[in-house]
Amino acid sequence: MHPRASALPLLLTAALAGCTGPGGPATGSGGSLPPGSTPWLVSGAPSPALPSSAPSPGGLAAPLVEGTVSGTFLPFPQSARAVTYDPKVVPPGATAQLTISRTATGTTVRLTAGGLVPRRAYGAHLHTRPCTATPEDAGPHYQHSPDPKAAASPPSVDPAYANPRNEVWLDFTADARGGASVTARQNWTFDEVEPARSLIVHAEHTRTAAGKAGTAGPRVACLTLGNG
Repeated sequence: MHPRASALPLLLTAALAGCTGPGGPATGSGGSLPPGSTPWLVSGAPSPALPSSAPSPGGLAAPLVEGTVSGTFLPFPQSARAVTYDPKVVPPGATAQLTISRTATGTTVRLTAGGLVPRRAYGAHLHTRPCTATPEDAGPHYQHSPDPKAAASPPSVDPAYANPRNEVWLDFTADARGGASVTARQNWTFDEVEPARSLIVHAEHTRTAAGKAGTAGPRVACLTLGNG
């Protein structure tokens, strides 16, 4: 099994409204790292809600190498790019901004959110497929070194592969105003042909135990990352 190939410099900024969901082991405001993990996340100041923008046209997005994606979280089919699957957890009108950038040592991924449920825990990971009306269609977590024993369903739950060093976990807890900011730094880059295609927000923080590693409860919102 071979690690994914390095990508061209990658810069992605995604702004969306209505994104609310529990975070994974990655920590933003109020999150916590799993036991034994290295401090690869840097907390940032909570961010107020971002201005909403018109949803992009429907249809699947092409892989994004560089650019900006924005959308408003709404039930499908009102929004095909930014979808809320549980408005009680991800209220319409909440916002999130995702930035992926290539660095001299690997990749930095930053998530900033606003308008979420105050003081609620969320999980968030990058996934392999775009968003649709069905949460499971976003596929498993993007893994730099894919688990050879896993499939799209059931996904990898082996902590040797389902961990915040081989995947991108962006767990957070919203502050009293519903805002949060979290950053993940990896020593690898995304595959240029098959990069991460979506951000999935989950209802709980991410688990780390064998057999449950990478799971974070229901998928409550999804943002497609890509052009088109």
